[in-house]
Amino acid sequence: MKDNFDVFFRRKPAMMLVSLKKNTRLRYGSVLAKEVDCTYSHAVKILQILEDLGLVEFDKKGRIKLIKLTKKGQEAAEAIEKIQSIIR
Repeated sequence: MKDNFDVFFRRKPAMMLVSLKKNTRLRYGSVLAKEVDCTYSHAVKILQILEDLGLVEFDKKGRIKLIKLTKKGQEAAEAIEKIQSIIR
């Protein structure tokens, strides 16, 4: 049986936002992909959508892109966590 959370959200994007909120240091896409249990290429596609929505931004350091939540992304992650606590 599916987790009730899956009824309301696409699991991986929601998990990415919550994961970024819980750990405030900047992170690499590969680390975030491992945290939410998806491939790096899938994580990149999700992160591009989240960036287009203004929820995350990238801080490019040479060849490396570090990911951080925007203010809007922080608010979305908090809302997801609140809903998650209600449906558990």
